[in-house]
Formats: sequence, C-alpha cells, structure tokens
Amino acid sequence: MYIRKLIIASICLFLISCAGGDVKHGDEQVSKREKFERVDIDSDVEQDFKNAVELMQQDKYAQAVSLLNAVIEREKRLPSPYVNIAIAHNKLGDVKEAEKNLISALKLDIGHPVANNELGLLYRKAGKFNAARTAYENAIKDNPEYLAAKRNLGVLCDLYLHDFNCALEQFEDYLDIAPNDKTVVIWVADVKRRFK
Repeated sequence: MYIRKLIIASICLFLISCAGGDVKHGDEQVSKREKFERVDIDSDVEQDFKNAVELMQQDKYAQAVSLLNAVIEREKRLPSPYVNIAIAHNKLGDVKEAEKNLISALKLDIGHPVANNELGLLYRKAGKFNAARTAYENAIKDNPEYLAAKRNLGVLCDLYLHDFNCALEQFEDYLDIAPNDKTVVIWVADVKRRFK
C-alpha cells in the first residue's frame, strides 16, 4: 500500500517540476528551477511511464526498471522517473542504484517530497542519520503537508537522534493534518512521557 501511494504521488508529480534557489545536498550543489512549469512530454514516454508504474504495482520491479530506463533515456527533465526507478532498485536490493537515481531526481528538484523521503529512508537504514534528517527536512520545507516525511522525521528524531523536541514537533504537526492517526497519538504520549 505504501509503495502504491508513492507511485501515485510520483504520477501526479510527473508532469510538474518545481523549484527555487540553490541548495547543497550531500557534497553536491543542486539547483532548483525558479517556478512551477509545465513540461510537454511525448505521449509514448508518458504511456511507458504509466506502464512502468503498473508493473511496479504488480511487484514486477525488474521489468519496471527496464521500462523506466527507456523513459529516462528519452526524457531527462523530470524527477518522477528517477524516483520510481529508485524505488524499484531498492525493492530489488540495489541500494546504490536507488541512491544514485534519487540524487538524480533531486538535481532536477531538490524539494521533491517523495525523492527526499525515499532518500531519507535509505540514509536512515545506512546509519547516516544527519543526511536522513536533511532529506526529510527538504521534503517538508516545500511540502509542509507531506505526512510521510513528517512521520519519518519524527521517528528519526525520536529513536535515532534522541532529539525529543524535533520528534514531538513533527508528530504534533502530523496530527494537525491527520488527527485520527491513533499510532501517532500514542507516539506523542510516549515522547512526552520520556521527555519529562
């Protein structure tokens, strides 16, 4: 279900590339475009992207990678194909390829919420907690209502960085948007109990 939501978000972001200013991500300087802009895409490329998404929804990640490589060869201006191929590579266990493609997506749009969230997850699993925090914060900066990044930043701050102020802030912001999430309600109570 989580992958399906990410893929749907990527489809929505496929036709739009957003931006504003230069940002340092890891060791690389990444530029963002100044405004939202519509990018005209060849209908065959768009159809191949949709077909790749369908393959991912069917857990056919290797086939999706092949098709997404073809999409990227023909259309290099948009981050979503890079994000989706990164997700597929990660599912196939190729973390280095996943990271490489997420960074490619972020070179096109440093604030891309799904790319940053996925990169944060990769970095957290690799023990690169400060890099994970930066990725989650980049996702939230331009997309303050992107719940996955808020939740993941809260978990990172709570369990890995022991920054309880950060954790509480993220979880409470999350609940402002999704007040019925009982799991996060429990997390808030737990952080408050431990924070005293």
